[in-house]
Amino acid sequence: MQRILLLDDEDHVLSALKRVLRSSFGAALVVETTVDPEVALARLKQVPFDVVVSDYRMPLITGTEFLGLVRYIQPQAVRMILSATSDFETLMRAVNDVEIFRYVMKPWDEKDFTDHIRQALERAAHLRHQSEMADVGRQQFGSVTAAELEARRLEAMEPGITRVAWGPDGEVLEPPPDKS
Repeated sequence: MQRILLLDDEDHVLSALKRVLRSSFGAALVVETTVDPEVALARLKQVPFDVVVSDYRMPLITGTEFLGLVRYIQPQAVRMILSATSDFETLMRAVNDVEIFRYVMKPWDEKDFTDHIRQALERAAHLRHQSEMADVGRQQFGSVTAAELEARRLEAMEPGITRVAWGPDGEVLEPPPDKS
């Protein structure tokens, strides 16, 4: 099942986008939405997403800044910006700095938007397949072990699962409490 995360500071925009995606993809696509960038970042640390779509202009963070963090947390996630701005410099910065896949203008055309999402989901599947094939080649040439491949697979399914803090006596330390 494929998963998408939508971030926009306007709840009614998120509702409209979610409605469009549900009517086009049904249960084949899990759609998560939030108006809070911190909630989105926390979610990205918990669950892998195929596609992440962010509004460009938000009060706490720009879409480019947010998608830059997405790129760091989940580099395989396909990133898209949704914005009412048509500023060429903004667009170029988004493409060059965070390698966005698509820049969708508000107001969006439903068919175009679903086509862009479909292409992004196909791109995510293609990237995942390429990564898996590269790992098979690395294992065959001995540059990576089966255990390392399994750790990568688990990390892709559950981000953070392989990053364990160990105590001085070999015990697993609990992560610090979340201050949000």
